[in-house]
Amino acid sequence: MVHPLWPERIDMTPLRKRMTEDLQLKGYSPSTQCGYLLAVQKLARHYGKSPAEVSEEELRSYFLHLAQVERCARSTLKIAISGIRFLFAVTLQKSWPVLGLIRACKEKKLPVVLSRQEVRSVLGCVRAPVYRVCLNTIYGCGLRISEGAAVQVEDVDSQRKVLRVRGKGHKDRQVPLSEPTLESLRAFWKLHRSAPWLFPARLQPRSPSQDGPLDVINLRYAFHTALEQSGVKKAATVHSLRHSYATHLLEAGVHLRLIQEILGHRSPSTTAIYTHLTAEVGAQVVGPLEVLTENL
Repeated sequence: MVHPLWPERIDMTPLRKRMTEDLQLKGYSPSTQCGYLLAVQKLARHYGKSPAEVSEEELRSYFLHLAQVERCARSTLKIAISGIRFLFAVTLQKSWPVLGLIRACKEKKLPVVLSRQEVRSVLGCVRAPVYRVCLNTIYGCGLRISEGAAVQVEDVDSQRKVLRVRGKGHKDRQVPLSEPTLESLRAFWKLHRSAPWLFPARLQPRSPSQDGPLDVINLRYAFHTALEQSGVKKAATVHSLRHSYATHLLEAGVHLRLIQEILGHRSPSTTAIYTHLTAEVGAQVVGPLEVLTENL
């Protein structure tokens, strides 16, 4: 079997097949399924046996190995824990205490935000039209990279100037479309007219694929190449465009609750982080700070 997000051929063992079916029944996205299956595959390779034969003590030791020896990043550790926990708790129906013990520590990092000029500089260095228009749309609508790449022609409502976003966790939402973004999408659509995808894979430079939407790996590479060429020194990623969009809207006076709806955040606290990143907040501190530090 070849997994849609897994380029190499994999053997579908009965356990893998059962776990895959359980993930599908639970409604997990293909990318999440892939991440969970890879986490379980890594566990099997670590011990050289089927995960079904791994004991609770071995599982405890493996989690310690990930955290203390491999020193996995929080995001990597979180996927590994979730995938392995799903296998043992759901597929294998084991109620081991260790499954509730391990958790990835929360990191309190502020996201990287680009200024309006930095956004223009980076996006201006994107050469391939399919990448440039897609990245412009991601910034102009505050999208996640997977949402931007998967935009379909029917998602664009030109009359109402809104974009239907097929969001994370199968939660659709609508976001406003500015006139420049709408005109950019119209012009790009006229160049290829390859329904259903607005950004079809076949338009990628040197792409072997002729089907499906834009490859997010290629999109990330195009962004990082443009970032280097632009001279912007921040450690930005494609997701930084979404952070920048939210911060710029907040600076322009858009209410935080509305930004939460546009971004598709479930909790207001997730969106509230942008209040720490606005230029206005920094400006309010400058005056008092200058008084505090005068004549030091």
